[in-house]
Amino acid sequence: MIWGDADLYRPASPLLHDYKPTAIRSPKKTKALQWFVVGFGIPLLGLALVSTLNEPAKSSAPLSQTPIMTAIDGDEVNTWGLVDKVIVSPTPLVLAPEPEYETLTLTIRSGDTLDQLFRKHKLDIGNLAVIARLDQAGRQLRNIKPGDVFEITHDDGKLVSMYSALSLTSALKVDRQESGFRAEVIERPIEIRKRLAHGVIETSLFESAATAGLSDKLIMNIAGIFAWDVDFVLDIRTGDSYYVQYEEIWQDGKYVTDGEIIVAEFNNNGRTYRAIRFVYDTGNTDYFTPDGLSVRKAFIRAPVDFTRISSNFNPRRRHPILNTIRAHRGVDYAAPRGTPIKASGDGKVIFRGVKNGYGNAVILQHGGNITTLYAHMSKYATKARVGSRVRQGQTIGYVGATGLATANHLHYEYRINGVHRNPRTVALPQANPIAEKYRQQFLSTAAPILAELEQFKNTQFATVALADR
Repeated sequence: MIWGDADLYRPASPLLHDYKPTAIRSPKKTKALQWFVVGFGIPLLGLALVSTLNEPAKSSAPLSQTPIMTAIDGDEVNTWGLVDKVIVSPTPLVLAPEPEYETLTLTIRSGDTLDQLFRKHKLDIGNLAVIARLDQAGRQLRNIKPGDVFEITHDDGKLVSMYSALSLTSALKVDRQESGFRAEVIERPIEIRKRLAHGVIETSLFESAATAGLSDKLIMNIAGIFAWDVDFVLDIRTGDSYYVQYEEIWQDGKYVTDGEIIVAEFNNNGRTYRAIRFVYDTGNTDYFTPDGLSVRKAFIRAPVDFTRISSNFNPRRRHPILNTIRAHRGVDYAAPRGTPIKASGDGKVIFRGVKNGYGNAVILQHGGNITTLYAHMSKYATKARVGSRVRQGQTIGYVGATGLATANHLHYEYRINGVHRNPRTVALPQANPIAEKYRQQFLSTAAPILAELEQFKNTQFATVALADR
C-alpha cells in the first residue's frame, strides 16, 4: 500500500488498535537471581518455620496455617508460614423477650356467671362471646357450677388463654391463635399408686385409722364394704384389726386423693371378713369374698347413720308415753333431725303417709314376702312416692319425731310374711354371687391380690414379734 501525505495527518482509526492497554513488562530476571532464591530463600523459610513452632503462643486464640504470597522481583512465589489468626465468635443472636401477660384465677360461686366475672375484672366480653360459640368450649361454659375454677391469661383485658379442669382426668383449654380462638378438651394424666395399711382398734375405728395414717374417706369406704356383716357402732371390740390395700391418685407428682379399695380384711370379735374388688368390662366395680360370693346382702342392718340405739327389739317393752307393756317390734335408731333415711333393700313403695303412732311413715315391699317400715319421719324424699321403685341405699325420708315419739329417731321394722323379726339379728338373704361368665376371671385376678395381702400380713406379724422381744 502506498501512503500519501494526507495519510500522515489523518487521525488514527481506533479500529486499527487493540482496545486493551498494553501490559507493562517487568525486567527479565537473571538465572543467577532465581538460583539465589532457591538456594537461600527456602532454607531461611524453613528455619523461620521451626523457630515459630518452638515459640509459645502469644495469644489464647488458635493458630492456623495461612498461605503467604511473597513477591520476589515481580513474580509471585507461594510460601507457607504461621500467623496468629484470631477466630472471632459471631455476635450471639438476641431474641426478643417473651411478652409478659397477666394471669388471674376466677372461682365460680353460687349465683356467679362468667359474663359478670369478666366485667368485674375488665376482661374483653367480646372474647368470651367468641369462645362461647366454639363447640368444645360452649358446652362446658353453659354448665358451669359453683366451685369451678378458670385460669385466665390476658393482655390488658384481651384474652390470651383460658384453662379449667373439668374432672380429675380432663380439662378445657382455650388459646388465641392467628386465625382466632381454639378450644379443646385435653387429658390430665394421673398416676395410680398402690398402698397397704394395717390398724388395730383400741377405742374407735376412726381413731385407729388416724393412727395408721388413713383418711376419713378411706375408713368410711372400709365400713361401707363390710356394713352388711359388721355394725361399726355396736359390734366393734377392742383388739379388732383390719388390713387394706388401696389406690392413691397422684397427678404432676402430687398426691390428689385416695382411690378405690383393692382388697380389705376385717377381723371382728373372732370372725374374719374379706372383700376383693372386681372390675367389670363396663368399668363398674363390686366386692366379693374369695369364693366369689357378694359381700353385699339383700338388706343392710341399719338404714340410717345413727348415734346410738335408743330402744332394741323387745316384745315386752314398757311404752315410754303410754306407760303400758307394749311390744316393741322394731329397733329405734337415735339420730339428729333431718338425717337421711335409706332404703334397706331394693323394693317398691307401697305406703307413704301418716300411720297412727308411727307418724310419718314409709313401707317398702321387697322380694320373698319381706316388708320394711320406717317411722317418725320429719319429711319424705321427693322420689319415694307410692308405686315407685327404690334401690338399696336410696334416701326415702328424713329423721324426725312425728307420731308417738319423745325425741328424734328412726323406728325401723323388718317383717317376713307379716311376722316381725329383730332387724339386728335376723338372717339376711345373700345378694347374687358373681356371674358365672366372670367367675374364672375373678378367681385368677383375686389370687395374686390375696398373695400380696398375705405377704403384707406376715411382714406385720414379724414386726410385732420383734417389737415384743
